[in-house]
Amino acid sequence: MYTAHPDRYAEMPYRRTGRSGLKLPALSLGLWHNFGPDRPVETQRAILRRAFDLGVTHFDLANNYGPPPGSAESALGEALKADFAPYRDELVISTKAGYLMWPGPYGEWGSRKYLLSSLDQSLSRMGLEYVDIFYSHRPDPKTPLEETMGAVHTAVQQGKALYVGVSNYSAEQTREAARILAELGTPLLIHQPRYSMLDRRPETGGLLDALDELQVGSIAYSPLEQGLLTGRYLNGIPQDSRAASDSPFLNSDAVTEELVGKLRALNEIAGSRGQSLAQLALAWVLRQGRVTSALVGASSPQQLEDSVAAIGNLDFGADELARIDKIVQG
Repeated sequence: MYTAHPDRYAEMPYRRTGRSGLKLPALSLGLWHNFGPDRPVETQRAILRRAFDLGVTHFDLANNYGPPPGSAESALGEALKADFAPYRDELVISTKAGYLMWPGPYGEWGSRKYLLSSLDQSLSRMGLEYVDIFYSHRPDPKTPLEETMGAVHTAVQQGKALYVGVSNYSAEQTREAARILAELGTPLLIHQPRYSMLDRRPETGGLLDALDELQVGSIAYSPLEQGLLTGRYLNGIPQDSRAASDSPFLNSDAVTEELVGKLRALNEIAGSRGQSLAQLALAWVLRQGRVTSALVGASSPQQLEDSVAAIGNLDFGADELARIDKIVQG
């Protein structure tokens, strides 16, 4: 029988999400690619237990996480039943719908039919009555935004979600979504963009500025840029790495000599701060408090511990930030 660590809230900082009453841990656990049937169940459960013991109270999912789609939610459902039933009210659990989940015209995108059906399926897989946050995972170019936002608003009205969010929306789409939701009476809580030292689009595209104006929270995914911002690629491409596989998210062509040079230079800055490259990358995303939380994945409890250690130094000097910018952009 799992008993949570009594000091689990001692070290982790919690940040208020926009203008809401909800606080998220600075680091949240994403159950993306390490919670399918190809991973040992005991390892999955050990990661979740260690996360909670370290103050990581937020578990982030989507309907299609696995692989195969749905398996991550099922894995979490088993862990909730076995380990976390007494702690449900201490957890923030989120899921999303938007990408392909089942065949036919109603299995993806942003229609009311798809979103609400998907949420029901997600709740069934996890054995939950509600999720804390339900996201529209991507904008649908062919469905009126009023319909998509109306569907997530309905999920709140039905008691199946406490808050709503969007992911992969542009600054303008986010502003419009927030406007529609405000008129319906369900505020937009949070946006989940891809954001890292190597991917600055939330800055350059004005998304972070829009979120500041709207007083909406943010949670960054891929802050380690699919593993590039770890120590794995400092000497090229390891045989067992994602870039060496047939992954659609990172291929060997991306790991150029120029990029490896940048990674080595960033790693030198990390070393001067007493951090690993991954810890530097996470701290950078969380700098200045503009991002509410950063999502990390983990294939082992030890990897998760290394990520969480980033919270030990989240402060940057102006010279450090300038050096990082020069390396990345130069």
